[in-house]
Amino acid sequence: MASPTPAVRAEQLLWDLVYAYDDAYERAALEVGLSAAQACVLEHLVDGPATMGRLADEMLCDASNITQLVARLEARTWVERGADPTDRRVKRVALTPAGRRARREVHRRFRLPADRIGRLDPAQQEQLAGLLALMTDPDPERV
Repeated sequence: MASPTPAVRAEQLLWDLVYAYDDAYERAALEVGLSAAQACVLEHLVDGPATMGRLADEMLCDASNITQLVARLEARTWVERGADPTDRRVKRVALTPAGRRARREVHRRFRLPADRIGRLDPAQQEQLAGLLALMTDPDPERV
């Protein structure tokens, strides 16, 4: 049987990393008492309040899913929901101090990225950063 091409091998290794990343993130969230989706909501609010619609768009899910996630976080006092000051029909969600602490705790427990990157020497880290920038930029001519 022929060896896989470098592109096929790279694709499989990327999938392996994605699965390991998702698993480690979910475990870190569960250790704090959150689902991975709830932890993602907290992450999306770190830069300030967001509308329910924006959260749904950013997280690529239905508004009803966001409503359920926010309701569970609100019951634990990790987020607050209120009317938008410019349009009272729109609901905005904001992190509370307890939500910020929970988010930081998930980050503290989520060691996979730092552990894996720590396996590389500085030159390899720089090379990886460049390759990831090239792969994630929608306009590769800019990189």
